[in-house]
Amino acid sequence: MKAIRLTALSLLLAPVLALAQAYPSKPVRMVVPYSAGGATDTVARAVGNRLSEALGQQVVIDNRGGASGMIGSDIVAKAAPDGYTLLLTVGPPHSAFPFFMKNVPFDTVKDFTPIIVVGTAPQAIVVHPSLPVTSLKGLIDYSKKNPGKLSYGTSGVGSSQHMGGLLLNRAAGTDMVHVAYKGGAPALNDVLGGQIPVAIVILSNVITHVRAGKLHLLAVLEAQRAKAAPDTPTVAEAGVPGYAVPDTWIGLVGPARLPEAIVNQVNAAVLKALGFADVRARLEAAGFEVRGNTPKEFADGIAKGYETYRRIATEAGIKPE
Repeated sequence: MKAIRLTALSLLLAPVLALAQAYPSKPVRMVVPYSAGGATDTVARAVGNRLSEALGQQVVIDNRGGASGMIGSDIVAKAAPDGYTLLLTVGPPHSAFPFFMKNVPFDTVKDFTPIIVVGTAPQAIVVHPSLPVTSLKGLIDYSKKNPGKLSYGTSGVGSSQHMGGLLLNRAAGTDMVHVAYKGGAPALNDVLGGQIPVAIVILSNVITHVRAGKLHLLAVLEAQRAKAAPDTPTVAEAGVPGYAVPDTWIGLVGPARLPEAIVNQVNAAVLKALGFADVRARLEAAGFEVRGNTPKEFADGIAKGYETYRRIATEAGIKPE
């Protein structure tokens, strides 16, 4: 009887074991839920080339932009869990879809298998020199004296930058008005031109402008200081104790129920790709600090971030639209 049970179990496991042992036997599709040329696409192509070498199969980049990344994400959520359709995305907005959008066609946590965080992007608060503030405390005081008159630009609704602004209003008692742009570049252009006084943007994209005196850098949003600007305080250090947003990650995920053997194989291949100097240089040029972690660490981070964003959106009175 025991032999029969073992034989039956072997038959059940055989397809899974065969899949893991043979993987990959054909090209792997990496869906990027944003248009070509952006930061996420740049990272995908940098990592994809070296990932192809590590896996021994071509990694094909498939740009499926639209709906703030939701269209491409939905494709992967509904794909077969065989390791041949993966998603390189950014969280948030990936982690915050349900707090801003109605009828999201997937569960941002349950319908994906976390594989690895490729990098994180520190976010910074900057102001135009025409605004008479040079510190975060000065910005907070100015906003309180001029409620509803200051606007801050971000890359879009549901982004980590938007979340950071909502949390700052809540934690510091400010009343800055959010201006959502279709990407970080137009938000940066408008704060450089003085059309908006404040912006929350990727730190690496503003460093040169700060050094040139075109913008004042006040703080970074995360719990730790950024490598690119070690002398710049966090928001918590600059006068709002307890403030921090989760790291803005760019990471690789697959559909739910992706076999553990494949998850570990892809994780190891990405870690190998991140070891190349050319990959690291392109990631840093796109505004990301190179990371690399375990699938469990990534999953824990997603779950923690989800709860943080849910709390921020709830406390700010945000309703899905």
